[in-house]
Amino acid sequence: MSKPKIGIACSAETRALYLEKRDLERLSKIADVVIEEYDVPSDWVTIPVDPEVELRFAKFATDLDVLIVCHGGPRITKPIFDAGKKLKVVGELEGDRFAGRIDVIAAKEAGVMVVDTTHSSSWPVSEWALALALIGLREHARFRDIIAGKKMIHDDYRTKPPARELTGKSVGIIGFGHIAWRLREFLTPFRNEIFAYDPFAPRELADALDVNFASLERVMDCDVVICLAPDTAKTRNMIAEKELAMLKPGAVFVNVSRGGCVDVPALIAKAAKEDAWFCLDAHNPEPIAVDSPLRGMRNVFLSPHIGGMTVEAQPRFFTLMVEELERWVDGAEPRAQITDRVVAGRSGK
Repeated sequence: MSKPKIGIACSAETRALYLEKRDLERLSKIADVVIEEYDVPSDWVTIPVDPEVELRFAKFATDLDVLIVCHGGPRITKPIFDAGKKLKVVGELEGDRFAGRIDVIAAKEAGVMVVDTTHSSSWPVSEWALALALIGLREHARFRDIIAGKKMIHDDYRTKPPARELTGKSVGIIGFGHIAWRLREFLTPFRNEIFAYDPFAPRELADALDVNFASLERVMDCDVVICLAPDTAKTRNMIAEKELAMLKPGAVFVNVSRGGCVDVPALIAKAAKEDAWFCLDAHNPEPIAVDSPLRGMRNVFLSPHIGGMTVEAQPRFFTLMVEELERWVDGAEPRAQITDRVVAGRSGK
């Protein structure tokens, strides 16, 4: 049996950063690999379709069994599926999440499986979520005093310790996808009772991962609340004045997902009351406004949306895709498939 032919479309920069030699060698053992460089500009929302580029891309896809795209690569549209009659799998390494560089409806109509390994960045995001939860519980405002050059009286902190431990606390998670699954693993030694709000997550995960699915109201009532929800029409401003008012006194609220999930004026008003702690990596707008009141609040810790930015995450996008294709060649299903349920979660329908 001949090897399948796998095509990769990406920019020269992405090729250098993501496609490590060892992974290309692994992939070459199971398939014939061809790489074509493109330079299609895109942002997190829009990937323009240029007719001339699409024509070239369709020609590239003609004799492929698998087509993988990443930054710089064109969008895989219906004309690409029409040209790529042999296509069985299309995949996205990294982009705007949920295979945004692929027309998943056209893929389904063509009977082509869609695999998305953009969750490589979920690993470091989950680490940063844990770190921010710990920072919030330790009442992080002391770093401001140190930077300001204030005299630190050690005995004050010994006799009146404001810091708290994560062990035994209730943890609420908003959005229960890849980041949450990894975070759940990290929380194991802290023996937390975990409540999760996610209308689209399979309920079988509750028993498998020892979590309790619950209403958003119940999740907001936990000691630590961590927002991991994607930015969709349904999640935009889902955490507003009503929800923030549900935070118990001294609660820690962490956001490492998207700033648009939280109503910013309501967030500022709640933080100004100084009855809860906020650790925010995601902002709206981004970067956080220079004149935002959040910058100066003692109960607010800020980072510039760096949760998913690590040296290890960049090449892992491709490493995960190679592993998925190894499974597929071996007759097993890839794990990171874009199914109807995943598409529903993306659209919020």
